[in-house]
Amino acid sequence: MDNIIWESENLSMRFGRKQALDNITLKLERGRIIGLLGPNGSGKSTLIKLSNGLLTPSSGEIRIGGNAIGVETKKIVSYLPERTYLDNNMKIYQIIDFFQDFYEDFNSDKAYNMLKYLKINPEDMLKTMSKGTKEKVQLILVMSREAQLYMLDEPIGGVDPAARDYILNTIINNYNPQASIILSTHLISDIEQILDDIVFIKEGNIVLHKSVDQIREEEGKSVDELFREVFRC
Repeated sequence: MDNIIWESENLSMRFGRKQALDNITLKLERGRIIGLLGPNGSGKSTLIKLSNGLLTPSSGEIRIGGNAIGVETKKIVSYLPERTYLDNNMKIYQIIDFFQDFYEDFNSDKAYNMLKYLKINPEDMLKTMSKGTKEKVQLILVMSREAQLYMLDEPIGGVDPAARDYILNTIINNYNPQASIILSTHLISDIEQILDDIVFIKEGNIVLHKSVDQIREEEGKSVDELFREVFRC
C-alpha cells in the first residue's frame, strides 16, 4: 500500500479576487497526526472543504488514497466540519442509526461506549444539549468510523479547556493507528503534544511542512514558539 494518504498537485482556489489557496503541492503520510496550522483566514478550512468535495478547485487536484475526490474518497474519509450539520430535532440514537446505515465502516458499539463514558443519554434530543455537548456528540460520530483519514476542522475552537482535554483524548484513543488525522486549528499549545507532523499555511501558501521532532531538533523550539515566530502572534 502506498504510504501517501493525501496529496495535492498545483492546487489553487479563488473566490472572486481572493486567492484562498495558491498552487499547493503537498504529500501527507499514513499513520500520522498532522496539524494544519495557521491563523484565521489562512486557507485551512478551504483546503479541508476541497478534500471533502464541498468545493471544486480553480486548478490542480487532490488525491486521497490514490483516488480523485469523489465517491471512493468519501468512503475512507471521516470529516468533522467547523459547524454542526446534525438535525437538532433528532435523538442521538436516531443519528447513530443514520450513520450506521450510511457508512459501512461505522462502529455503533464504539459510539455508544463513548456516549456512556460521557454520561450522554442516547435518548436525548440534540436540541436540548449545550453547544459543547453537541460538539462532543459530533466528534464521537466522526471518530466511530474506521476510516483511513480523519479531517477535523477546528475541533477544539469553541469548547472550554476541560472539554478540549476530552476531545484530544477521544481523538488519539479512537482511531486506527494505520490511519491519519489532519487536524486544523490556530490553538497550537493545546494540541502540540499529540502531533506527529505540522503544516503551516499562510495566506493560501504552505510555508512549512516538517515533523514535530525535526522542529525541536533543528529549531530548538516548540511548535507553538515557532508558530508565533512565523506568524508573529
